[in-house]
Order: sequence, then C-alpha cells, then structure tokens
Amino acid sequence: MNAQPPIPRADIERRGLRDLVYEHILEILLTGEISPGERVSIDGLARQLNVSPTPVREALVDLERTGLVVREALRGYRVSPPLERGQLQELFIARETVETAATRLATPADDELLRALAAAHAEHEKAGDRVRETAEQGGEATDSPEEAHRLQVSAAQEYFARDRDFHDRILEHCGNRYLVKMSQDLGAQVHRLRQALPHGITDVNEALAEHRAIIEAFASPDPTAPEAAMRHHVRMVAHRALVEDPQTPTQENHEDP
Repeated sequence: MNAQPPIPRADIERRGLRDLVYEHILEILLTGEISPGERVSIDGLARQLNVSPTPVREALVDLERTGLVVREALRGYRVSPPLERGQLQELFIARETVETAATRLATPADDELLRALAAAHAEHEKAGDRVRETAEQGGEATDSPEEAHRLQVSAAQEYFARDRDFHDRILEHCGNRYLVKMSQDLGAQVHRLRQALPHGITDVNEALAEHRAIIEAFASPDPTAPEAAMRHHVRMVAHRALVEDPQTPTQENHEDP
C-alpha cells in the first residue's frame, strides 16, 4: 500500500478529525491502494495517517454503509469484492432513476446551468484525451511498467472525476436535496462497478458524445429532450458495461476471496 502523508495538524484543527480520516481512507479505497477482497488493517491505517485507531474504526463504520468495505465478525474489515452482474443491473436501474429525475427537475435549463455544463464537458474532454494518450503510448513514454500503470490509473481517476462533475452540475440545479444525497450514496457503488470492469476505459468517444447530446437537449426548446438524453446515456453505459464485458462475475460463479 502506498504511503499517504499524515494528516496536517492545521487541517485537524480546521475540520473534524473523523471527517478527515474518513476522506483519507475513502481516497485510499477509490485509488485501489487496497485491492478488492483484501483485509483492511486498522492499526496500519492509523500509523499511516498518524492518528489513533479510534477515528479509523469510526470511519470504517461509516464506509461500511457505502458498501465499499464489509465487516466480518471477529475478523475486522475487508474491501468489498467487485459487484456481481445482478448487483450491477440493480445499480444501473437506481442510477437511471436518480439521474433522469434530477434532469427532469433541472429542466428548463437556465444560462448558468448551460455554462456550467459546457465548462464541465470541456474538462471531461481534456481528461478523455489524456486517457487516450496513455492507452496509445502504453509503456513507451516511461521507464517501467509500474510507471506506465501509474499514469494510466491517474488518467482514469481524472476522467471519472470530470465525468462526475458533469452529472453533479445537473444535480446542483435540480432543487432536490434528497436526490443529491441519493446520488452521492450511489457514487461509491459506481466505483465498485468500475472495479468490476477489467478492460479499463473503452468508451471515451461514446460517453463524451452522449454528454454533448445532453447539453444540446438542454439547449433545445423540447422540455422532454434532456430527460430522454440522460436516460439514453445511462442505458448505453449499462449496455457497454454489461453486454460488452461478459466476464463480470455472476451470483453463480462468484467465489468469496
């Protein structure tokens, strides 16, 4: 596991220690420093973050609610295994429900939302270019396979973060705090979805085109167009994840690590 820097004392004073520890451990999980199925060492995380074990335990209790970690009686915590196919299908249904409802409520779009979406999309395009570049270069631009992998992981993280920014702009304008919270809760499960897809990011062109279509729908006079464009996008993401990646584990063939 790569070493995370200790939490600065000034940050602890400015914000709650429990929240900071939660965010640091979440970052460790989202960057894949601890692999799916691997045990989580409370004492190891405490040493790494230079805190006592208590806030680490508290953070893991909160993270258990997101589904990113699971608790085993008398054995502590481990990172959750990748989602099974049935779970992925349920996740996409939930995501479609939340995203289309938020899009409908954000319609008609004002100038502020249109500008925000355009700016978020521009950043997502830049991140997509970086994903393509690292994939095309492979290890040619680095001295080692480890460095090439690090660059690809970094590009993927940036790409997914910018993708999330695009969707967040719509949620911010939907006017429903509960949909926002539901989307945040689903975010951890979306990360687990990405863990279940071993071939990396293969749909940059398609995803960016679908985002452009959502912007165009918001700019159109048709009040039903944005929701329809969002529904199409989420369903196409599901299609690419579930149909084009048949190795996704199923309930029948999945073995606990």
